Amino acid sequence: MNILAQQEGGSNFVVLGIVVVVLIISLVILAVIWQFLGLWFRAWISGAHLRMTDLIGMRLRKVNPTIIVNARIQAMRAGLNISAEEMESHVLAGGDVVRVINAMIAATKAEIDLSWKTATAIDLAGRDIFDAIQTSVNPKVIDVPSVAMGRSTIDAVSKDGIQLKVKARVTVRTNIKRLVGGATEETIIARVGEGIVTAIGSAVDYKDVLENPDHISKAVLSKGLDANTAFEILSIDIADIDVGENLGAKLQADQAESDKRRFQAEAEKRRAMAIALEQENIAKVAENRALVVLAEAEIPRAMADAFRSGNMGIMDYYKLRNVQADTTMREAIAKPDDGKKA
Repeated sequence: MNILAQQEGGSNFVVLGIVVVVLIISLVILAVIWQFLGLWFRAWISGAHLRMTDLIGMRLRKVNPTIIVNARIQAMRAGLNISAEEMESHVLAGGDVVRVINAMIAATKAEIDLSWKTATAIDLAGRDIFDAIQTSVNPKVIDVPSVAMGRSTIDAVSKDGIQLKVKARVTVRTNIKRLVGGATEETIIARVGEGIVTAIGSAVDYKDVLENPDHISKAVLSKGLDANTAFEILSIDIADIDVGENLGAKLQADQAESDKRRFQAEAEKRRAMAIALEQENIAKVAENRALVVLAEAEIPRAMADAFRSGNMGIMDYYKLRNVQADTTMREAIAKPDDGKKA
């Protein structure tokens, strides 16, 4: 009897254990189901039907099912038939599915052709697709130059040398077709600034620019500056024009000063060469005088030789001395007296 009682007690214990395990598993399953039951019911009641297995699979793939459900409900309410698999794929690729759905809804209301493929491509490219749609519907104004450039005006010089300082405002809207791969606002600002400089530089007189600033706008718009950009330029308006310096006159003055210095340097060079030549001539005169002195030193020697050889007598010597004395007297008479005043 004791053995039978022990066997029955052991069987009851095993059964109790199995019941407990089954109960725990059931509770876990119920907790999991209950976790997704609210999302499933909300999707079902909103017309965005999803399977319970899809919700569980999202959680296993580390995708927040709440985001997918909310986005799908929002899309279905707006008349967009986008599957949960497409939304999940975009989230796994690193995209913002909520912003994409909001952008597509805004595009639908504004009657802008925007497909799911294009919208997700723009979002994955790092562009703000929702802001792009808003800009397409409500064009925005870009200041030229921008604050980021660290300048307050675009400076250019007309043909008459007068500097003009210009501020412009460019009204643009997003070009959805060129949003992926198209240039950004910085390119628009740079191109418009270049166009303003070119238009002012081609003006003959700065007064013409002041009288007709719209000529700048027309010249810049005609260049097609929005090519290969993510925007379409609607208008370019000149907000302000100020007259700057007379750079033409300043450059001419600087050129004249430079020419004066060059001519002075050339004159100084010629003067130095003249002084050097004069010193050379003085040296040559001194050299020639030394030669004369040497030659004159030979005269007494020649006269002595003449006396010894008998070619010259004493009377000849006195006649020569008289001629020399007469020549000295004549030179003294001919020389003006500096001490006497006229």
